Amino acid sequence: MTVIKKVISVFALVYFSLNAMAQQGLETGIWLGAVNYFGDLNTNMRLNRLGPAGGVGVRYNFNERVCGKLSANMGRVEAFDKDSPNIFERARNLHFRSLVADLAAQMEFNFLPYIHGSNDYNWTPYLFAGLGVSYFNPKAELDGAWYELRPLGTEGQFKGEEYYTVAGGWVYGAGFKIDLNYEWSLNIDISARRLFTDYLDDVSTTYADPDDVQDLRGELAPQFIDRSLELYQTDPDFFTRNNIEAPIGEPGRQRGNSKTNDTYVYLGIGIFYYFGDLKCPYEK
Repeated sequence: MTVIKKVISVFALVYFSLNAMAQQGLETGIWLGAVNYFGDLNTNMRLNRLGPAGGVGVRYNFNERVCGKLSANMGRVEAFDKDSPNIFERARNLHFRSLVADLAAQMEFNFLPYIHGSNDYNWTPYLFAGLGVSYFNPKAELDGAWYELRPLGTEGQFKGEEYYTVAGGWVYGAGFKIDLNYEWSLNIDISARRLFTDYLDDVSTTYADPDDVQDLRGELAPQFIDRSLELYQTDPDFFTRNNIEAPIGEPGRQRGNSKTNDTYVYLGIGIFYYFGDLKCPYEK
């Protein structure tokens, strides 16, 4: 009985901390910004190929410190080995482009008390974390046309064993919010999606045998496995200077790093409208 009383007391404390003397209410808004990819085709944290991004969100304020938020977001990511300072990545000569779209649920914690309409508590930095579900579909260019990579089985996947283009992931980041007036607020945040997959870029494990891939997928597919020969044809001195033989895609040789999953990060500025009301009379 004593344990039950303690549990009830804890839940009561949490409940009243979320509700007593606090503002509650709903916010909704939109944001615009940029998105950047990090993974096997961007291992050195380059920011040279930011893509456009945007989304919509709904936030519920439990009190001046804790919020819950749901959002739907979209952007375009891409990366090219030719941008890398690593000579072996440049020799690999792969690239990709993909639309990314996700739904995310997160909890936010305000560092400072944040009260809409208050003269004293109308801004705060915040942290957030949660879970999301993302859609992606990597493509690569050949002779001026862009092709979906998943159906080509570029790492030797058998038909029916291709990677999924929908994956879960961790959502986390930080931001800053400030009131413009009682109803409207400005939000600036950086928000990461750490996926539970390594195939956002279609690169993860080892080079496949091109003959096997051709048997399974047709004549087009092998051209997307190893693209080092294309670089050799345009810049043979690069391989000579760095003592690299082309093509580099020997079957079984490392193509990517399957131990590290892919990530993309949004940087956005948003405007939110507050529908709630103060639960008690804070001084304005």
